[in-house]
Amino acid sequence: MKSPQRPSLHAVETDVAVIGAGTAGLAAYRAAKAAGKRALIVEAGPHGTTCARVGCMPSKLLIAPAEAAHTVERFAEFGLAIDGSVKVDGRAVMARVKRERDRFVGFVVRGVDAIPQQDRIVGRARFVDAHTLRVDDRLTIRAASIVIATGSAPAYPSAWRALGDRLVTNDQLFEWDDLPESVAVFGPGVIGLELGQALHRLGVRVKVFGRGGGIGPLSDPALVAYARRTFGAEFYLDSDAHADVARDGDAVVVTYRALDGSSRVERFAYLLAATGRTPNVHGLGLEHTGLALGANGVPVYDRHTLRCGRSHIYIAGDANHDLPLLHEAADEGRIAGENAARHPDVRAGARRAGLGIVFSDPQIAVIGGGHAALRGIAHVTGSVSFEDQGRSRVMLRHRGLLHVYAETGTGRFLGAEMIGPDAEHIGHLLAWALQMQLTVAQMLAMPFYHPVVQEGLRTALRDAQAKLDAATPARAAA
Repeated sequence: MKSPQRPSLHAVETDVAVIGAGTAGLAAYRAAKAAGKRALIVEAGPHGTTCARVGCMPSKLLIAPAEAAHTVERFAEFGLAIDGSVKVDGRAVMARVKRERDRFVGFVVRGVDAIPQQDRIVGRARFVDAHTLRVDDRLTIRAASIVIATGSAPAYPSAWRALGDRLVTNDQLFEWDDLPESVAVFGPGVIGLELGQALHRLGVRVKVFGRGGGIGPLSDPALVAYARRTFGAEFYLDSDAHADVARDGDAVVVTYRALDGSSRVERFAYLLAATGRTPNVHGLGLEHTGLALGANGVPVYDRHTLRCGRSHIYIAGDANHDLPLLHEAADEGRIAGENAARHPDVRAGARRAGLGIVFSDPQIAVIGGGHAALRGIAHVTGSVSFEDQGRSRVMLRHRGLLHVYAETGTGRFLGAEMIGPDAEHIGHLLAWALQMQLTVAQMLAMPFYHPVVQEGLRTALRDAQAKLDAATPARAAA
């Protein structure tokens, strides 16, 4: 008996095939089209980008009412009073989060819909060989160049899957219809800090557990310690916890060693896994490409060209596990798309100065890789506390510490780490200064108005300049 013959696959050819229609993928597709090339974009999941659907925007929509509620709590310190207490309507909060989130997603979806129908392919792509993609066993794409822009997904211990629907990530949290009574947050990184604090300020019982002692993206020991004390004074935070979790009925049971050393058992409605993200590269059939694979299965690539080895394949955005930030994904997508279009005439793309911001309160900013990027570089550290900074005290926002780093000898500004008021704005100023390769002396020559929070930055720069001046004679004598 003859075995049934498999139906032949429809085949198409193109100059550039892009896998993934998120921020990086859309930028890569548009760059390839702008270069005059034929391009196709393949997407298996819902359109809308991580930022708009489950990341940047919905998280800020949750943070905004939390900040408003917290502002009222500070009224008494200003000598103000209101009748009654602030009541949080969890259903109304989440309804607005979803309503506005859907608006932002709609903007992105409309942009995707504007792409010619013949260039959009719905389905899951997998490499058959280095030049060929198979989409859901119904279509093959033969491409001269390929851009991988498949994004990332939440990562957490596989044992937590036993928690079932009591386990959530930021991919599910924004689908809640109401705020729960309690949440155990695992991971005091960017997502854990932002969402954990927001939920706490909206009346949810929150405890945050971490491993290894880290807080957000900070690497300067003094800043990490300051952040640990500051956030720990507002809600329970153990950045190096020893905890076990299990499900009991509709509750998550967390058994942990408390900060005082005692053993505790506590029940929560949910466990929020904010323990990092992993690149979506598994299941792509990369083993058929001949590419060398590094950590997390990501192809070895050049971060300036986004080219994988010496191949015609490029990787951009969260999929390359480098800088999971929207503006970086957009830049990388453009660079990858341009190089895929002009392949093999590969060129290094312009990369911006590093800038990362956490929208906690106080905010956190890391510029230029922060303290972790200074290894092996002779430098000085300029410091300022915002606890006595004039404008910060006026606004009752006087919690914070800023460290700026400068190269000994040249005085060149190297980067900074900050926790404090208006870090999102000060971080931009410092990122601009870093990209312009300014020295501390040149930065001090810029205008500083009075009274503004940015005067604290001037204090830190003055401290750095004094240390640079003190180091120069010793350096010359040596």
